[in-house]
This record gives sequence, C-alpha cells and structure tokens, in this order.
Amino acid sequence: MSRANLDKQPHEVASMFDAVAKRYDLTNDVLSLGQDRRWRRRVQALVDALPGDRVLDLAAGTGTSSVPFADDGAYVVPCDFSIGMLREGKRHHAELPFTAGDGMRLPFADATFDAVTISFGLRNVHEPEVALAEMLRVTKRGGRLVVCEFSHPTFAPFRTIYLEYLMRALPPVARAVSSNPDSYVYLAESIMAWPDQLGLAKVIAETGWGPVRWENLSGGIVALHTATRA
Repeated sequence: MSRANLDKQPHEVASMFDAVAKRYDLTNDVLSLGQDRRWRRRVQALVDALPGDRVLDLAAGTGTSSVPFADDGAYVVPCDFSIGMLREGKRHHAELPFTAGDGMRLPFADATFDAVTISFGLRNVHEPEVALAEMLRVTKRGGRLVVCEFSHPTFAPFRTIYLEYLMRALPPVARAVSSNPDSYVYLAESIMAWPDQLGLAKVIAETGWGPVRWENLSGGIVALHTATRA
C-alpha cells in the first residue's frame, strides 16, 4: 500500500505511514518550509504541561511532537497505530513509552490523562467523532484537549495560492525528499476535504467537549482547537 484513500481505512493509513516513517520528520520540515517547528511550540504552550502531568500525544508518529512535553517535566505517552513510526521513534527517543493504539479504541483507562493532544492526525482517522469521544473518555475532568490540524486559509487570495501549492508544488517536492511520495498526494487531497475551522469546532463540541476555541497559524493553513472536559 503506497497511499491511503479518502475513506481512510485504518489498515491502509497505517501501512502508508509505515512506508514514510524513516524520512517523515525531514519531509514535513521541508514541505512546511520549517513552519512545523513553530506550530509545535504553540501546541506545547497551549497544552501547558506541568511537572507530573500525564499527557497523551495521539498520532505521535516518531515522537517529535512528544519531546517538548517531556522537557516540561510531564509524563508523556506517544501513541500511534503505525508500528513503523513507533519503531523509528523508539530508535531516536528510547526514553519515551511509545504505545501502539488505535485512536478509535484507545488502550487506556477512563480519566487517565491531564491533557490529550493530537497534531495532524485527526484528519487521518476513519471516524474522527469516535476518536474525539475516546479522547474525552481518557481525559480527567478539567483536562485539556489541543487539536493541531491543517485547515482553511482565511484570506481568499492566499487560499488560492495555497491550494495551487498543494496540488501542483507539493507532489514534486515530496518526490525529491520522501520515501513514499504518493502518500503526499493523499495528504493534499485529505487537507482539501477537511472541515474548516468552524466546522471542526462543531464536531469537537458535539462529542461532549467543553467550550471550543480556535486560533489560526500561518494564515489559517493550520488551526489549533482547544477545549476542556467538564
């Protein structure tokens, strides 16, 4: 399986990410023009993990997104359903407790975590609403949710340029740096099919999370949605 389809069957998505694991972080850095580092810093600030907090980093991949929470003194669990990603992450961050898990059936007890976060992973889940309900289940009362996901640029002329980049420029760049460039065609298609900022906020609220807020990064290329468990 070189790439998943937009129906996002779990075995297809996992296989696709297995195939890109070794060069995943490098490819993301190149394709985002280095902006992914700034996005991760903002996620870290919104999670606001304190020493001793338990943080679930869902769709953590190789664990790059998990390291900042560990640096803050939290006990962070990087969780992903791509075994290839987990193996690559363990090679670089042996100290982290990488855990295999499906976002729609999380292998954790109720009310385990002080904060749950997912970066660029909710879009790849077969049923995002089920995953959001599972995240709610494993979060303590008063706990925080931070969702970092691609979204819709808010300035119309920039949105046109961005869509041109996704469909025209992204595939050849991916061919140059990725071990599985076809998967980045799926990336572009899945971004275009994803709800806008308000649409995702409604989905999050409908699964039982408390007041949902969002902020745009990079002109709305990425949106950060936050909520709490009542």
